[in-house]
Amino acid sequence: MVAPTFLPHDQPYVPPETPERAAQNLHAILAQRRSVRQFSDRAVSLETMQWLVRCACSAPSGANKQPWRFICVQNPDLKRQIRHGAEAEERALYEHRASEQWLKDLEPLGTDANKDFLEIAPWLVVVFKLNQTDDGGRVYYAEQSIGIATGMFLAAAQVAGLATLTHTPSPMAFLGPILDRPEHEKPYMLIPVGFPADDCEVPAHAVVRRPLAESMVIDRPKTS
Repeated sequence: MVAPTFLPHDQPYVPPETPERAAQNLHAILAQRRSVRQFSDRAVSLETMQWLVRCACSAPSGANKQPWRFICVQNPDLKRQIRHGAEAEERALYEHRASEQWLKDLEPLGTDANKDFLEIAPWLVVVFKLNQTDDGGRVYYAEQSIGIATGMFLAAAQVAGLATLTHTPSPMAFLGPILDRPEHEKPYMLIPVGFPADDCEVPAHAVVRRPLAESMVIDRPKTS
């Protein structure tokens, strides 16, 4: 058995203000995030995308297996193929897969099967979950690990002043062949990344967040 190796944690991040103020400042940025479906075709540099993925890959993961792959697509032909594949699945969803309640819940978003933003946004980031490591080893808590990494990617994009959308056409199996991914990589999320269009609008109800008291519980709630 290999003995673990540890290093001193001699460079922890220390914010220039109090923890309360630092968290408040980050919240002020993240609270402005909206899911955007109207993108500008304004360019976003490769270096920017590289830093966003670096931020995502700083996430913790089960046994440090890092079971994720961020495929960043800017090629117009690939984006067109992805759009066509996504729209085919979305048409099936709206026409017969989705329940009446699901469609009712989607109404405030004003969405339909048309996904033109998949060609307009300068980048499409397809997040793949690894069901095993590239050399065939096991991964652990893959769902939780990739969820954390994806959330950190979205937060990094917001801090960088970019707009994103968490798009999950279901099923997403069409993405593997288009992007020539190996069998052990499974599509997890499709994220357009770019700047919002000048005339961008977002659903009014998406601005509303539940009060903190409905999302946060301290210790155990009192019982009557």
